[in-house]
Amino acid sequence: MSSAAQSAEAIRHHYDIGNDFYALWLDPTLSYSCAWRTGDESLEQAQEHKLRRHLDAAGARTRLLDVGCGWGGILARAGVPAVGLTLSDAQAAHVAAQGIPDAEVRVEDWRDHTPSHPYDGIVSIGAFEHFAAPGADKVAIYREFFTRCREWLSGGALSLQTIAYADMDPAEASSFMQQEIFPDAELPTLAEITAAADGVLEVTALSNGRLDYAWTCAEWARRLKAARPEARELVGAETVARYERYLMLSSLGFRMGRLALYRITLRPYGSRWGA
Repeated sequence: MSSAAQSAEAIRHHYDIGNDFYALWLDPTLSYSCAWRTGDESLEQAQEHKLRRHLDAAGARTRLLDVGCGWGGILARAGVPAVGLTLSDAQAAHVAAQGIPDAEVRVEDWRDHTPSHPYDGIVSIGAFEHFAAPGADKVAIYREFFTRCREWLSGGALSLQTIAYADMDPAEASSFMQQEIFPDAELPTLAEITAAADGVLEVTALSNGRLDYAWTCAEWARRLKAARPEARELVGAETVARYERYLMLSSLGFRMGRLALYRITLRPYGSRWGA
């Protein structure tokens, strides 16, 4: 099976479980990725802040691409014509139903994407960690993605957010997480990301929001527990228990520094980002 086909199958395994289930415990934007906290704000406020920060970093003024657009939070706030890529049919249907002006959603892998016009900003939040399967040449795959982003950009930047291995060897990864939650997905390391970007895109900003993700996962777990009866009606007790376990394990991994949450701004070399 090709890497693209593996990615599509893995994404559908997780994300097509049902929009109504996720709506029980995510914020109203259905942001299923780390929030960005600046203080004691709520999950809703922190998720809105995250979306705005990534849009500001990408800097699109005419046309935006969102690789892994989820349920459309970025597309709805882009302020310019935008294209969103997802591998989830359920997510694509939800985005299309919103009728977001000047937004197009495609069930399409980034490897198959051929834009009709260049973009001057790209956002990718929570998709990068699904690009490579265990045993794959991760650096080569990431380098292909960065190369395509460079070719697609006519200005602006790529604003990337991804989970990564930190103080943890990939061999130590939980079999529960790899087999039952995110099958055929392998996290990157920071060294692999920077090696793949070297000579292709320049890293102009980098931060680790792992404690934000520890808090986000714990908040999701709290909300799912509070909605447990409704969740069981939708997807069954076994699935709910599996998600509660995964959210608490993830929160612990981020808090202990075993996992990282990188927010990275990358630009084509020679761009006048400091002007």
